[in-house]
Amino acid sequence: MLSAGALRAHLLAARLAGPVATSREESLRSYRLFAARDPRVMIGLDPEWTWKQPDLIALMADKCGVSADPRHTSGHDVIDPERTLAALDAFAERLQAAARNRSPVLLGTGHPHRLLGFYAALADALSAAGCAVLTPAQGSCVDITTRFGLRTHNLDYVQGVALVREPGSSATGCETGAHSHSPLPVRLALAAAAEAGGPLPELVIGDHGWVCGAGQLGFEAMGLGDTDDPALFVGEAEGRVSVAVPLDDAVRSAYYRPLTRYVLNRACLSQ
Repeated sequence: MLSAGALRAHLLAARLAGPVATSREESLRSYRLFAARDPRVMIGLDPEWTWKQPDLIALMADKCGVSADPRHTSGHDVIDPERTLAALDAFAERLQAAARNRSPVLLGTGHPHRLLGFYAALADALSAAGCAVLTPAQGSCVDITTRFGLRTHNLDYVQGVALVREPGSSATGCETGAHSHSPLPVRLALAAAAEAGGPLPELVIGDHGWVCGAGQLGFEAMGLGDTDDPALFVGEAEGRVSVAVPLDDAVRSAYYRPLTRYVLNRACLSQ
């Protein structure tokens, strides 16, 4: 069993928290774009409140532990590991409730190269607990705007976790997938589940557009967010995201394994 102290040490050693790879410049740019309601950083959320850049800096200081000083404009951003641990505890509590109620769940990631293993372990544990792990709209096409223009992607599931693939990528079922912030895949999946007559997820787990897109549509959603992902934390502040866990979402995939063990143990889902 991994203690909170051991996990805290791991978070810092792996740079999942503490000084992280995400720069202060990247984070401030995201806050500016969010304040301007740029869809690239809204990732499916339509905030009810007005969020100016100073408001977002204050929010992210509270939720993540970044500097609250707007004059701090360069260097590595910082995540408080205590905030990460507290959010992981809340995340595990919600997982435990889903398992206890045998709730249908949907899991999806825009970081398949980094986070697929984390979500796949959750999917496996929830399935073993009697939850239906949903895979609606598998193989469907979705057009996503990228830096290269509009590109058609395919929605696929690997070990119960949704991801999108670029045209011409490897065959269905393999672990490769595209990095994406888009909420369109989760909208497609939820629409397909509804059109098929259900079941609909009682909990959506993921990152980026999977969390914000689902939360905006009224589905309970929770997931992981970096310091340059203000939408998840705005969604949490406004009540459309249940839990937003602050951490670096782009370190080596192996570095998330201790988080998996910690969360599953706290949720009483260790196998």
